[in-house]
Parts: sequence; structure tokens; C-alpha cells
Amino acid sequence: MECVVAVDVGGTFMKGGLIRDGTVLHAERRPTPRAEGPARVIAAISAFVADLAVPRQGLRPTAVGLAVPGLVTPTHAVFSAAFGWRDVPAAAFTDVPLPVALGHDVRSAGEAELAYGAARDERDVLFLPIGTGIAGAMVLSAGLYGGAAGWAGQIGHVPVRPGGLPCGCGQSGCLSAYASAASIAARCGERSAAAVVARDDPLARQVWAEAVEALALALATYTLLLDPALIVIGGGLALSGEALLAPLRARLAARLAFRPAPRIALSSLGPHAGMLGAALLATRA
Repeated sequence: MECVVAVDVGGTFMKGGLIRDGTVLHAERRPTPRAEGPARVIAAISAFVADLAVPRQGLRPTAVGLAVPGLVTPTHAVFSAAFGWRDVPAAAFTDVPLPVALGHDVRSAGEAELAYGAARDERDVLFLPIGTGIAGAMVLSAGLYGGAAGWAGQIGHVPVRPGGLPCGCGQSGCLSAYASAASIAARCGERSAAAVVARDDPLARQVWAEAVEALALALATYTLLLDPALIVIGGGLALSGEALLAPLRARLAARLAFRPAPRIALSSLGPHAGMLGAALLATRA
């Protein structure tokens, strides 16, 4: 059976698998060796792809799709604050003798949500996965919006507190510095945002409240500019469920005094969204 290799590269884990027509036939994940530098991350991606591309159990891979963070074109991973790489050609990520397609992780996941998930049959949607960082896939009436250079959707680097906490991108006061799952955990000395949500002490409550307020501010700006019908929250922070959605809905509504807030829902594809998006890239390859 023909299938495609799909790898979604996250700041903490890489999720990879073999996929056919939106069905995950095989899946696994590996740690992303981010602390070891960009060369080590690229080598780990290449090794992961090579292992997945070996035919198994009647499955024959025919193409490879890679979804990576940062600024991405079809030919290069231009820049990633998370990994520190610059201008990495698509061919550097794998040497398997198969067609390879490179795409942005969040836009690819957004395409999967449109094709299979919570945004199916919707138009004017923002897909916002919140994990190690934050970025958005912007779906306007005409389709997925990439911007003039394909770099639209960097919502995580919208300044929500000018002069605030430093961000890995080199700016300060970015949304990611306050509301990414990684930042929420780090500010409380925890390993995960879920551990912060489970705590009941002044620091955890303050960090969580600041994260929700920062998200509400950024989403209010987005709503006033582009008027989405639906905002889909994905990534690790989506596992918080109503602990996130209930206060976020309330704070967003409070910032939109003269108009109703858009609906906010959780991703229905969960951790497979980026991988399914990478599979769509591979299918086109």
C-alpha cells in the first residue's frame, strides 16, 4: 500500500508517521534535541525520516512531507528562533531518494484542520496551536493566507507588553513570552503548563492570569482586524481544556465591547494535526 512519510518538528518532540488519505497507519515520536544546536536537530530529523521511509508491513512510502517552525519557503527553512537555524535547504533534512516537500508547521496543521478537523467547512478561521511557541494559520475566505513572502501568522511575536519579558526571537514583550506552554512552565519552574494549571498558589495563578490576558489581547486585535468566525486552539496548551477556554472566552469578550466575540474551540486532531498537515505537503510533492 502506498503512503507518505510525514514529520512534524516541534520544539520538544518530533511527531512522525506513515499516512494515506488522512489516515495514520503508523505513528511515533522522538525528542527534538534543541539544546544541542541546529546541526544536531537537522541530523535528528534526517535520521527520523530515514527510519520512517523503510518499507514495512506492506506499506511503501512514496514521498516525504516536513512541517517545521519559523520562517519557511518551499525550498528553505529560512529562520527559526526555536532552533537557531538560518537558510537551511529542504534537501538538508533528508537524503532518502523520495520527493520532499517542506512547509510551515502551523500552516500545515491549519490545512489539516480545514481538511479533517474542527475547521472543516469553515471560512475565516484562525488556527492557533500553543506549545513551545505560538504561531497562527490564517484562513480567510479565499483560502489559507500566507502573506507576501509566506511568513504571515507570526502571532506569537505580536507585542502584548512593550518592554516586557525577553523573547527568543530577539524582541521583548511578545505573546510567546507570556502565553506559550513553555513560557508558562518556565516562569513557575515547572516542566509543563499542565503542572502550573494544577497548582493553587499566588505565583501560578498570576502566571496563568497573565497568559490568558495576553492571549485575549492578541486575539482581540486579530478579531478586530480580520473578523474570524472561529478560533481553533491546538498544541499542548489545548490539553488544559476549559481551564483555558472559559477564562479566555470571558477575557476576549470583555475586550470586544461593541461586537460579539468569535467562537473558540479546541482542535479535534490533537497532536496529529501537524503530522497530517505534513502528509498533505507530501501528497502534493
